[in-house]
Amino acid sequence: MPVHAGPSAAARLLAKGVAYENGEGVERDPLLAASFYCRAVRLGSAEAMYALGWMYANGRGVARDDDMAGTLFARAAKKGHAQARRMLRFTGPGKGRLPSCRGLAAARSAEAGGRILAGLPPMRREVADVVLELAPGYGIDPQLALAFASVESRFDPDATSPRNAVGVMQLMPGTAERFHVDDARDMRQNVAGGLAYLRWLLAYFEGDVRLVAAAYNAGEGAVERYRGVPPYPETRAYVARITAWFRRQTHPYDRRVVDASPMLRRPSEASAR
Repeated sequence: MPVHAGPSAAARLLAKGVAYENGEGVERDPLLAASFYCRAVRLGSAEAMYALGWMYANGRGVARDDDMAGTLFARAAKKGHAQARRMLRFTGPGKGRLPSCRGLAAARSAEAGGRILAGLPPMRREVADVVLELAPGYGIDPQLALAFASVESRFDPDATSPRNAVGVMQLMPGTAERFHVDDARDMRQNVAGGLAYLRWLLAYFEGDVRLVAAAYNAGEGAVERYRGVPPYPETRAYVARITAWFRRQTHPYDRRVVDASPMLRRPSEASAR
């Protein structure tokens, strides 16, 4: 979902950056922290400018870049940030160059994706490359797509479950038909069908990654019946494995794909109907 400009949005992004930089309640992830700080910088947060400048000045989670750090410190100092003003003595004011938030996010996805792909034999790596190729066309973060393909089949195009789910994305016959997959045994068609289902689930559950993972495993009906992750041990373990790889709670989604699940309606919306 797009971030709406304003102090509250900047404060939320800053808080996420602090949490991931220091491992407060989440697994420490400096590169993800830098990505959150960068977005808060674009919304005018002086504290985020200082925090991201400090990361660049010290090479923490990002490559050391005194010019980038100086630019961030200078902007924060202009807003009255005393610590940033002091740091300018070490970095200088920089040349006005700001980091690319999209570049930071892409680097973080590549880093996480590398962990998923580490140790895969060449044939499985070829399958993973297809997942990486197709994911953006469905609006799916490549890291999330890799997580599902890894957990479902470990990138095995010949995988078959006892319930007759097949292929890389373990498509059930009904799901394959629903998303117009003519041959679920065809690797590219299978991956495309799984990504189409993920795109649908993301829209239906408004980007809630835990609900999407639970629905992919147990079906959206089970998620709605329990109004959250069903209490099935298999499903809960599945959700934990997906979120271990993709450590964001939400993912952007396309509202045009499908109306949101009725269970997500606020009480005022439900009564208005």
